[in-house]
Amino acid sequence: MSIKSLCARRAARFLKRCQQHGVRRTFYLYSPEPFHPLYDRAPIWKTAEEAVQVIQSDSRVYIHGAAATPIKLVEAMTDHAKKAGLQNVEVLHIHTEGPGTYNLPEYDGIIRSNSLFLGANARKAVAEGRADTIPIFLSEIPQLFRRHIIDIDVALVSVAPPDKHGFCSLGTSVDCTRSAIQNAKYIIAMVNENLPRTFGDGVIHQSHIDAMVENTQPLPELKRGALSKEEKEIGKVIADNLVADGATLQMGIGSIPDAVLAQLGHHKNLGVHSEMFSDGVVELVEKGVITNSEKSILTGRLVSSFSIGTKILYDFLHNNPSVEMRDVEFTNSTSIICQNPKMTAINSCIEVDLTGQVCADSIGPRMYSGFGGQIDFIRGAALGLDGQGKPIIAMPSATKKGESKIVPELKYGSGVVTTRAHVHYIVTEYGIAYLFGKNFRQRAYDLIQIAHPDHRESLEKAAFERLKVMPSKT
Repeated sequence: MSIKSLCARRAARFLKRCQQHGVRRTFYLYSPEPFHPLYDRAPIWKTAEEAVQVIQSDSRVYIHGAAATPIKLVEAMTDHAKKAGLQNVEVLHIHTEGPGTYNLPEYDGIIRSNSLFLGANARKAVAEGRADTIPIFLSEIPQLFRRHIIDIDVALVSVAPPDKHGFCSLGTSVDCTRSAIQNAKYIIAMVNENLPRTFGDGVIHQSHIDAMVENTQPLPELKRGALSKEEKEIGKVIADNLVADGATLQMGIGSIPDAVLAQLGHHKNLGVHSEMFSDGVVELVEKGVITNSEKSILTGRLVSSFSIGTKILYDFLHNNPSVEMRDVEFTNSTSIICQNPKMTAINSCIEVDLTGQVCADSIGPRMYSGFGGQIDFIRGAALGLDGQGKPIIAMPSATKKGESKIVPELKYGSGVVTTRAHVHYIVTEYGIAYLFGKNFRQRAYDLIQIAHPDHRESLEKAAFERLKVMPSKT
């Protein structure tokens, strides 16, 4: 029996029971929580092409992101928008996987993307003025929807198939999607048997969904690349000097977090409270390194808001009660983060100036990513209630072209994500610069010591020109 047939049977039996017991619907507008059943509603099964017909000119459409990107629905939406001659459709999302067809030049004036965190498929469109991006902390995105600062007409999401009680799961990405579906007027769900069923805040009852579309496509995968020798050394520096046994970890995505995780095999009783994680965490769980046993918040459970990686990760997530996928307003709350023991936040960046200003979202004026959870966790770790938190920014000392990533001044047009007052630890393959409580003269000195040797002399001269005094350790 197909997923569609099985779900339809279950929904029919559920409605019949509710009618027999005289249960009435709790109207969604007065109780915007997608968990409780709405007893007089059931989703209508449609094709992707049929489901997206509800999208009209000037509609605002939310798209589920990362590994849960409903690519089939997105493609159906773009086809419908062009064929129907729609105009000014706005799509709102964090980074999405897939081609991001709506960002192609041929959709200019038809669909305009508005990114809350910029992914690779949106960068060119933003740079050319055909798409937008909103600078915002990841923790605050749900407030846009819950306060009705941004209202959503249609939400395109992926869900795991409903269970016998009619409950679906948002799977790999709860993040800001939970708040988006609370706000959306119409919800279209791509029911994908390959999406892992996860625990936490991502449970939604099928009665809140307006249209369901069957799908069996494999999830997008993000495979790890080979680490450079510089990245491996950065991982070793952090693991050996800054990650203590019993620490709670947050890490972003990419080669630097992978390099750190690869060096933690001999640590004990680590925990994870992060906005995201990938395959490297799974390996440490299976080795018994990550136990989450010493965490203060959700002890014994790995906490995240979204996840992307390979099938190894997705199999690990499926029906695993030791993993809590939570609303990003919870995972990224500084008041929650700071309660975890030895909170160690590891993030990367594009460049750092000699006063400690960190650029992580742009290359000069060209937007590259977004604020994400960097400040949420840098601040949360710095405020650790046990006084042992470590906010870390890590990067290779130089670009692949040999340019220094520690610079006298940020490039013209660069954005500051982590301010010089927020920054504590800066790490390169040459060591650790601890900047908290240091003046500009001391900061410049410490940063020059971990810069690439080829650039130290010129950085020292630039520091003198900027500060009118030589960098000094004391």
